[in-house]
Amino acid sequence: MLSRSDDPVAVALERAAQFIVGDIRDLPVSNPVVLIDGRSGAGKTTLARMLVERWPLRGPVQSIALDSLYPGWDGLEAGVERALDGILRPHGRGLLGSWRRWDWENEADAESHAVDPEQSLLVEGSGILTSATATVADVTIWVESAEQGRKARALARDGDTYRPHWNRWARQEDEHVRRDDPRALATRIVEVP
Repeated sequence: MLSRSDDPVAVALERAAQFIVGDIRDLPVSNPVVLIDGRSGAGKTTLARMLVERWPLRGPVQSIALDSLYPGWDGLEAGVERALDGILRPHGRGLLGSWRRWDWENEADAESHAVDPEQSLLVEGSGILTSATATVADVTIWVESAEQGRKARALARDGDTYRPHWNRWARQEDEHVRRDDPRALATRIVEVP
């Protein structure tokens, strides 16, 4: 079994987290917005968790995964719109935001969650980095990883729940990359093997 220091993915994410913590610390705001984008299995959620654990500013950071907002397997773009309208724009205006969790099992909206504009905000998920979302963010991150490694990690994580939807979701990610060019909008690019 590989130790964390022998795992090239863990090493890449650890190194990236150190740089991003520095990026956040250097910001002239007390409640920054950080966006983490990348294709499925790239390491976005792990990186987000690492940043929450190492958050360098006073007070908590609100961490929201787009997996909780996408309205189903065809909902990448709609999930991003929900985040922009309910979370990012209100936060940028100093207003209380809110979002509804998508209940994947029942295929319907579930409970609502409030977003405090006085607290820092981290949103991660495929599709989150667009020209509209980048204008209301302080740190924008694109996590790049080759398909073979991403697919292996995603299917190991989610198994048969995700397997039949991989290509369907990948087509939406492809469209997002073509349309929005998230890599060009990133203030930090993270390369993951």
